[in-house]
Amino acid sequence: MEIDHVAIVVKDLEATLRLYTQTLGFTEVYREIIDDQGVEAVGLEAGPSFVELLLPLDERSSIARFRGDAPTKLHHTAYRVYDIEAKLADLKGKGVQLIDEHARRGAYGSLIAFLHPKATGGVLIELCQPHPLR
Repeated sequence: MEIDHVAIVVKDLEATLRLYTQTLGFTEVYREIIDDQGVEAVGLEAGPSFVELLLPLDERSSIARFRGDAPTKLHHTAYRVYDIEAKLADLKGKGVQLIDEHARRGAYGSLIAFLHPKATGGVLIELCQPHPLR
């Protein structure tokens, strides 16, 4: 597996986006609202991977509470897989606790599924199968 993206929850999307694009030189690749996750996601090219900025759509949501008062906070690391259902079945067979037993739609046309932090040493891990045209 390789890193697909690192996701950062932000309080001020535009200010954080200016930091990453204007100051650090990253290029914006995608920007979309993901209603079922309650976030606006912006993907920034980082070589073959991405930095994904996540703005909670509701400040009372679990992702906003996770960020707390911090202006930004690392949320999860996503690892690229090419058969997400097979990987989930393999991990479940090995006794890994899953948040998502089946893939769902994520940003940039990807299929995603999360592993429970209790099974991964406290780190939220996402499996990410890129859209075939990506």
